Amino acid sequence: MSAEERKQEAGFAAVDRFVRDGMCIGLGTGSTALWAIRRVGEMVANGASLSAVPTSRSTADLCRELNIPVVGLLEREIAVAIDGADEVAADGSLTKGGGGALFREKSVALAAAQFIVIVDESKLVERLGAFATPVEVVPFGVGWVEREIGRLHPGIRIVRRGEATPFVTENGNAILDCHFGSIANPAILSRSLLELHGVVDTGLFIDLTDEVVVAGAGGVRFLRDLGVARP
Repeated sequence: MSAEERKQEAGFAAVDRFVRDGMCIGLGTGSTALWAIRRVGEMVANGASLSAVPTSRSTADLCRELNIPVVGLLEREIAVAIDGADEVAADGSLTKGGGGALFREKSVALAAAQFIVIVDESKLVERLGAFATPVEVVPFGVGWVEREIGRLHPGIRIVRRGEATPFVTENGNAILDCHFGSIANPAILSRSLLELHGVVDTGLFIDLTDEVVVAGAGGVRFLRDLGVARP
């Protein structure tokens, strides 16, 4: 089975298990979330009454293409949000933001009654950090934030996404990709980054994951009891 087929398997399995007629659902951004969106589109085509809160313009555009009604954040109660991840640690903490939509993805995850993560098994890690941690920053503060992160974490590599032609989020902000290496305590790191003036959010998702749907060589697994302590 190819990597794309595993993404499809995870996305379809999550929708089949967690989405029911009448729900408002949060729909993520990225190559794995795309398959969940397509499955929701199939449900709508078959007569299901669903609405969705998209986490990016690309997701909103695909929803409209598939005739999935789009609503804004908190216009309806979000029963479940389904999204991918760049890394999933054993405790359910995540690295997200490879597509640059981390702020909206976290907003929807926080608002949802359940947050379901869909991945192929290559994304499972013991500790976060092999994938760079995205940090969304107000453009005026990029230099300051980069300097302060370097001061707090000497020697780490920090790259402004896009470099010569900087990437801009849908919120109008910059992304710094920070290569921290193995992260012993994602919660402490996230708090320290959020305290820096100019930081909007980080791609570290802590205490949000209710269940992880993992597609691998042995089929689909559902990982739960990940110690979620929602606000």
